Amino acid sequence: MTMDTKVNYAVVGTFVIALIAAIVLSVIWLSSGLNIHEYSIYQVNMEEAVTGLSKDATVEYNGVNVGSVKSITLNKKDPRSVQLLLNIHNDTPITYGTSASLATRGLTGITYIALKDKGNDLRPLQALEGQTYPIISTSPSLLLQLNTGLQKLTDSLAQVSNTFKKLFDQENLVSIKETLINMRKITDTLAANNEKLNTILNNTSVASQRLPLLLQSSAQTLQVFQNQTLPETNRIIANLDTMTDNLNGLSAELRDNPSILIRGKQPRTLGPGER
Repeated sequence: MTMDTKVNYAVVGTFVIALIAAIVLSVIWLSSGLNIHEYSIYQVNMEEAVTGLSKDATVEYNGVNVGSVKSITLNKKDPRSVQLLLNIHNDTPITYGTSASLATRGLTGITYIALKDKGNDLRPLQALEGQTYPIISTSPSLLLQLNTGLQKLTDSLAQVSNTFKKLFDQENLVSIKETLINMRKITDTLAANNEKLNTILNNTSVASQRLPLLLQSSAQTLQVFQNQTLPETNRIIANLDTMTDNLNGLSAELRDNPSILIRGKQPRTLGPGER
């Protein structure tokens, strides 16, 4: 009996030790991020603050988890940008059209890297000469776009404010005040002469009603003028032309022979054979 008890304790102890070892190995495996995926390293140069982004933050491609942030450092060549190294699954289609941007989950506020492809160049992204890793292009985050938009709006409002200040300076305010005073005077004058204006409007209405009759009468008068007055006027003008011709002839004879005024016009001497 004593021998069986010792054997049972040995088996149980061995099982417990194996179980603890398996748990420890599993924890080490999971904590170290060991898995079956193979990764490639890509570089991203962010031109904006990466507040909230931390090492091992998620990298998503169209919402799918494809890797994590390997490191975050300042770009030594350009202190205005932040250099990120990303561990991305080898089977992720990173192309020359892929861009990276900062994104934040709405409720949790966790910052991560979002990848998307514009589809304009589907060639696989390669490291160029002088580059340690392939560099993924960047696009502004939503927060940066909002900040830029608000800055432009602020600048526009400032310009509008300056314009109003220039528009309503002391000189223009005086002019506006005088204009308002003149408009008030005009309004008072119109109110005082309201009865006269009504009379004028009534007379205008009556005149407009009589205008068709006047136009008809004028048309008839014009027709009479064309049918009667114009022909008679033409005859008078023709007679005046005849009289003018006669006076011109008489004037020419007097110029050639002024004695006509004393002796009168002598009859013309008849020629041979004339009677």
